[in-house]
Amino acid sequence: MMAITVNGESRQSRARTVAELVVEMDLPAPLLLIEHNGIALRKSEWPDAILRDGDRIEILRISAGG
Repeated sequence: MMAITVNGESRQSRARTVAELVVEMDLPAPLLLIEHNGIALRKSEWPDAILRDGDRIEILRISAGG
């Protein structure tokens, strides 16, 4: 387990990558924008974005509006 911050809240996680965190949190991947330590990631980069203790993750959910 490691301590990370997700959207400003402390969280314990077993995820090793951003992609694993999305699965762990049961999030709808096609609708997400993710920042890892202040760097915006493409979805294709999630599996290679290694999480470390103390990392900061910001997750935004895309929604259509009118």
